[in-house]
Amino acid sequence: MEIITINTAALIKVFGLAAISFLLAFIWTPILTNILYKYKVWKKTKKIGAPIMSRLHRGKENTPTMGGLLVWLTVFVVTMVLNLSRSQTYLPVFALATTGVLGALDDLINIKTGGGMKARYKLIWLIAIAALGAWWFYSKLEFSSIHIPAVGDFEIGWWYVPLFVLVIISAANSVNITDGLDGLAGGLLAMAYLAFGVIAFAGGQFGIAGFCATVAGALLAFLWFNIPPARFFMGDTGSLALGATLGVIAMLTNSVLVLPVIGFVFVMETLSVIIQRCSKGLRGGKKIFISTPIHHHFEALGWPETKVTMRFWIIGAVVAVVGLVIGLIGRGVF
Repeated sequence: MEIITINTAALIKVFGLAAISFLLAFIWTPILTNILYKYKVWKKTKKIGAPIMSRLHRGKENTPTMGGLLVWLTVFVVTMVLNLSRSQTYLPVFALATTGVLGALDDLINIKTGGGMKARYKLIWLIAIAALGAWWFYSKLEFSSIHIPAVGDFEIGWWYVPLFVLVIISAANSVNITDGLDGLAGGLLAMAYLAFGVIAFAGGQFGIAGFCATVAGALLAFLWFNIPPARFFMGDTGSLALGATLGVIAMLTNSVLVLPVIGFVFVMETLSVIIQRCSKGLRGGKKIFISTPIHHHFEALGWPETKVTMRFWIIGAVVAVVGLVIGLIGRGVF
């Protein structure tokens, strides 16, 4: 019988990073809260969104956005000081910082004008950031294959570059779309990062595991204040950064095919928007869902916001475990 050994020192460091991140985020939350409320960092009431969503979320107009700063700034500081590794955490930190700044700019424009950054400009910047990361992975780190669970590595050559770009953009936008209910995206992201943290740890990538634990710790502190009624919203500041970085983690751990499983709820939310738009375009404006993303559809059916969030969390927890098991078994861990 094979005995599985665990690097105790690495495990302690991973848990320590999660604890430090949680405490640091928790401690400076009052400072961030005061700033957000003092400067009225909330979206313009007249442009909150579609009529159905505005009706469902009446009363949230003066809740600040940009709460994602709590997460990614905490993770940035903790990683730079305690877990910086050229081979494992440089790229996640780069993705977190660049897309975090992009999301913050989008939020600030939305706050000032009510319209946000134009979608095509945001997409161009996301593509540029993702393309830079893809070039680094392919040219500098010599990544050119993807791992198929229980099969092995499959060489794809230069196709790795467009795949990388697609993964980063898809992950960033899917989390951004999901961020629409108090605590929803934060809880799902915490589960996803924890799952990839275990995959990284099992593969001996302790730096990445520590990074994932750092993100999870900060997200738990964020959730403490984001569960209904939310003290602040994540905003593009957090959703774009954490989504794009999750994609980078999936590529770094060579677990990209497990990402849609672990992030199934994000995929479901995105597909609901795509299906709705296709239906309206091809069927003369007829809709399939009352409102999209799909969490708003269930709200419109009469489900309380907390019920939608909790049930989506349950689904997220189940698929995170399923994806984790597939990822571990597929690598021969068990």
